Amino acid sequence: MSRVRTLPIQTASAAYSMLLGEDLLADLPQHLGDIFGERPRRYFVVTSPEIWALWSEVFLSGFAADGGPAVLLLPAGEHHKRLAALERLAQQLATAGADRGSILIAFGGGVIGDVTGFLAAIYMRGLDFIQVPTTLLAQVDSSVGGKTGVNLAAGKNLIGSFHHPRLVLADTGVLRTLPPAEVRAGLFESLKAGLIYDRALFEFIERHTEALLRQETESLTHVIAESVRIKACVVSQDEREAGLRMILNFGHTVGHAIEALTHYRGLLHGEAVGWGMRVAVEASRKRGLPDTDADRILRAIDALGLPSLPRLTARRLLNAAAGDKKRIGGIRHFVQLDRIGQASVVNDLSDDELLQAIRRGLKLGQ
Repeated sequence: MSRVRTLPIQTASAAYSMLLGEDLLADLPQHLGDIFGERPRRYFVVTSPEIWALWSEVFLSGFAADGGPAVLLLPAGEHHKRLAALERLAQQLATAGADRGSILIAFGGGVIGDVTGFLAAIYMRGLDFIQVPTTLLAQVDSSVGGKTGVNLAAGKNLIGSFHHPRLVLADTGVLRTLPPAEVRAGLFESLKAGLIYDRALFEFIERHTEALLRQETESLTHVIAESVRIKACVVSQDEREAGLRMILNFGHTVGHAIEALTHYRGLLHGEAVGWGMRVAVEASRKRGLPDTDADRILRAIDALGLPSLPRLTARRLLNAAAGDKKRIGGIRHFVQLDRIGQASVVNDLSDDELLQAIRRGLKLGQ
């Protein structure tokens, strides 16, 4: 078997591990046996046509000829993360005879992981599933922590459930086929993790930006491991997002608004979060984040290569942000930075403050 790093994730309701390393995919059946034993199980893999075309041969290589999983396909893209797709997959499971002993395998990026996890949470009131993330963003963030769900036209992840995987298998080898935009999208989420919780990770990304964009293995593996460690630490203290876990949403208030207004087609999730972090930095600057820190963070964000922002107005973004699910009881909960490596959640950010931060952070006119 390939050399593997084991990263533990422990919450009040679940304990599992991420197995991190290069060229792990063919070892998947052995890890399934370690978790679920030798009793025959039916496996169903949910993946996209693109991922399956690239990696099906390696994925299936460790399974016996007659013991491979059934394949359920979900088209790529955030705009397919909807209830209609969930119902279609559930019907396919039912037609194929999936029962309570069946195991789902999410083999893809964040959309595949979120949809498969939610499907596992609700089909026959709960199936076991595992995550095999194939994008950097999914490996550093969305495959860990138990959040699952789908989008509504009104906003992102408004229907979902907490349902943890039994295992996360993160093969860095599959990242070799990612386009540059997908690499940047994941790095924005890792940068976020450093900004809110660990200055050392932020500084590592700051120093190794070029190597990371080139997908230099040692640097990238370090960033994945540290990002997962940070998320696991936060989630272990606040599994259901009652307090501390909210800091993981830094940059997401406006990031989600950008996604909703562009119907999830304009930018990748991580890229939208990158723009959202610029807004959050500007809001934080007005509330005490030192200018030296704010300017340094903006340089680090820009160095990763933000794509062009779709044509949007500050007022439309403000209105879209009002529908964010982090607004509770009519009160906006906003994640601000106090300094690099430390964040807090505030509930008194006014619409005017956010509007001005949007204009400054996104460089929008009046």
